[in-house]
Amino acid sequence: MCATCGCGEGAGVRISGESGHSQDHEHPHDHEHPHSHDHSHSHEHSHSTTVVLEQQVLAKNDEVATRNREWMRRRRIAALNVMSSPGAGKTTLLVRTINDLRGRFPVAVIEGDQETALDAERIRSTGSPVVQVNTGAGCHLDAEMIDRAINVNRPLDDSLLLIENVGNLVCPALFDLGEEGKVVLISTPEGADKPMKYPHIFAVADLVIVNKIDLLPYVEFDVDACIRQAKLLNPAVRVVVLSATTGEGLSQWYDWIDSRMALS
Repeated sequence: MCATCGCGEGAGVRISGESGHSQDHEHPHDHEHPHSHDHSHSHEHSHSTTVVLEQQVLAKNDEVATRNREWMRRRRIAALNVMSSPGAGKTTLLVRTINDLRGRFPVAVIEGDQETALDAERIRSTGSPVVQVNTGAGCHLDAEMIDRAINVNRPLDDSLLLIENVGNLVCPALFDLGEEGKVVLISTPEGADKPMKYPHIFAVADLVIVNKIDLLPYVEFDVDACIRQAKLLNPAVRVVVLSATTGEGLSQWYDWIDSRMALS
């Protein structure tokens, strides 16, 4: 996990628009928000040490995620954590969603990538506010990154916050961001066996989206088999089949967003 892949310490993380990050910087949250910067560095490379480090990383993350969630719920901000492999169509879906839902409620975006601001520029072209989070060596967003991004560009009350996670079907599943819903996106060119290959992320999903159904005539993808696999792992999960390019099936995605807005 992140104790061994380099994500745990947040080294190299850059937030667009952030002038500097220190333990006494201002937060938009209405709660005390202590940051501990005392890091003990042990050089014991044992299995037990790795497990303890993982537990510490996740426990700290969960505390910040809980505060994020409480802060957003008080303002009726519905945050959705959108996760997928690279190239599954997350940014295309977000751009289409922003344009189609324009005027119904404000939409802001947090973009996660290891490097570049290419996806953030695509979002910015829609006119919606966007904060780019570059994770450097990190393979996922975490709750503190979301806290910092919110501090840079606070979402409006009664709004939708779309969080595009780093393209990865492993680590993002482990990190609560304070979101109101977890969305896992897969695309037809990837193959229908993704739920069985990456079970944890499908087990925690609130919604699974099968994207790029306009390519079904050209790829081997068994939609029914994919849905069955997802339901075996997570019987309560909802599955939406759509094309972010053609618009087919998008009404079901928008209905689900409305249901999450009602919860916030």
